[in-house]
Amino acid sequence: MPAELTYESTLRELATDQGVLRYHEAGEGPPLLLLHGSGPGVTGWRNYRGNLARFAEHFRCLVLEFPGFGVSDPTDEHPMMAAGGAVVRFLDGLGLDQVDVIGNSMGGIVATQVALRHPERVRRLVTIGGIGRNVFSPAPGEGIRLLAEFTDDPTREGLVRWLNSMVHDPRIVTEEMIEERWRQATDPGTLASARRMYGSKAMAARAKAMAASDEPPYWAMLHRLKAETLITWGRDDRVSPVDMMLVPMRTIPNVQVNIFPNCGHWVMIEQKSAWESAVLAFLTRKDER
Repeated sequence: MPAELTYESTLRELATDQGVLRYHEAGEGPPLLLLHGSGPGVTGWRNYRGNLARFAEHFRCLVLEFPGFGVSDPTDEHPMMAAGGAVVRFLDGLGLDQVDVIGNSMGGIVATQVALRHPERVRRLVTIGGIGRNVFSPAPGEGIRLLAEFTDDPTREGLVRWLNSMVHDPRIVTEEMIEERWRQATDPGTLASARRMYGSKAMAARAKAMAASDEPPYWAMLHRLKAETLITWGRDDRVSPVDMMLVPMRTIPNVQVNIFPNCGHWVMIEQKSAWESAVLAFLTRKDER
């Protein structure tokens, strides 16, 4: 990564009517919004810092930090409920009418929901695991169960177990990564927010609410998605197993799928070069319509 693309040199702030949204910006060109996933100690910078240099050669990259994860100001809403509104406030605040979006896991779900509600604002959509629903595999997946265990009882050993479930190659989970994640994951405010999302009681309450709801889940509305979509997935994902891809693959009107071998949940990290090449080919392809 070029020396100029450091955390400090790319960090920006946008004041909104619901607090400050923090983000990282790099590159020039058409706007590309990158949305991070969830889990202990997650940030947009940690998800995408290794990919920024390559994407910044083609795009104005904007890595948004969702409220409730310890970087942007939290809101009164549940962090998952606040994320979609934060994206719209962010685009409005920067005066961006339409963007391409990359979303990792939870970020992919948020991006998909924004594209369904505001189809004019998302041109092309890239997801990294996470969207859809389990078809053959049990739900929740192993990684989600380990995430709930850590959130209920935040130990360093529990964090390491969860991090190892995110990858195919355990060598990716370095001591530096563990320490970086541990510091943020155990921050009192961030931990309280995580318990609202991933504590076992919170997850049980959410499942009960969804079962009683008359609203269709977002994955049942994917036939309405207007954005050209690229689904990327790790074949060996233990957080959101690859069979979750089947419903989106069959129902999104204009979709292609790229599955990467020897790869867990963090495709953009574990299959960095191949994933970047596939995504850039999709995003820079001339519109054939």
